[in-house]
Amino acid sequence: MKKNIAIIMGGYSSEYQISLTSGNVVFETLNTEKYNAYRIHIFKDKWVYVDTNDNEHAVDKNDFSVEVNGSKITFDCVFNAIHGAPGENGYMQAYLELLGIPHTSCAMYQSSVTFNKRDCLSILKPYGIKTAESYYLNLGDKINEQAIIDKVGLPCFVKANKAGSSFGVSKVHKKEELQNAIDVAFKEDDEIIIESFLDGTEVSVGVITYKGETKVLPITEIVSENDFFDYEAKYLGKSQEITPARLSKEQEEKVNIVAKKVYEILKMTGFSRSEYIFKDGEPHLLEMNTIPGLTKESILPQQAVAAGISLEDLFDNAIEEVLK
Repeated sequence: MKKNIAIIMGGYSSEYQISLTSGNVVFETLNTEKYNAYRIHIFKDKWVYVDTNDNEHAVDKNDFSVEVNGSKITFDCVFNAIHGAPGENGYMQAYLELLGIPHTSCAMYQSSVTFNKRDCLSILKPYGIKTAESYYLNLGDKINEQAIIDKVGLPCFVKANKAGSSFGVSKVHKKEELQNAIDVAFKEDDEIIIESFLDGTEVSVGVITYKGETKVLPITEIVSENDFFDYEAKYLGKSQEITPARLSKEQEEKVNIVAKKVYEILKMTGFSRSEYIFKDGEPHLLEMNTIPGLTKESILPQQAVAAGISLEDLFDNAIEEVLK
């Protein structure tokens, strides 16, 4: 009997359009002989099932069901394709776990921690995971620009603490640029993180649970045409994404070990994609994404294909892992 799979997409953040693209790729790719796939749009003002004629049917939030032509549809599994809130910050995970509905993303706590860059890095540092020097600000804090520069140096990165797809991120070269960068970041979040610039090769490492085992995918090297791997570089073709990365055997081994260690320290499940920069030959963790882009052009699917895993197999495995 075919399983009913709800593919949740959209979300409440600036990343909603990217999420809709990812979700539709999952919808188009899932094996129709095994699954009945349903596109569920999650927005602040509505949760709806969008059928093949683009008609909308309201989701009953009491049990996460929909009614179509008088028949109630419930779901065996939720495929989470929401980038940002509420799909990547633990909210949807907590809701689904309370209802007892399996989902493809990591658990609520892991999702919440990894979405908060400051908390995630703080947990990992005692385990010897190398990171950039950082300075934290909350909305309303007094801003001492000289203290920030003394701590992290110039250039530096100013980032929204809980945001993805490089929204709210600026590279600051001069002290005079710092306040504007802080203002930009606070438009995305009420917490920000300011980090030292790491000058080195940047790589993206996908780690997933595949057939019951932790699997590190082939590494991607990021070469941005812009000043850093910003929104344009990620989504508008202003970067080279080279898989497998042009690393020495030693570099590849080091980042593989660290990436697997991070995944297992955090007790992760499902998809993850983390960014590292090599400084003095050592990989330094920037951040982890637990709902990475899932389009054919996105980094993690590229890595899966390089590992001999098709998109259909990648998505099927994610569902099978939580249903078994």
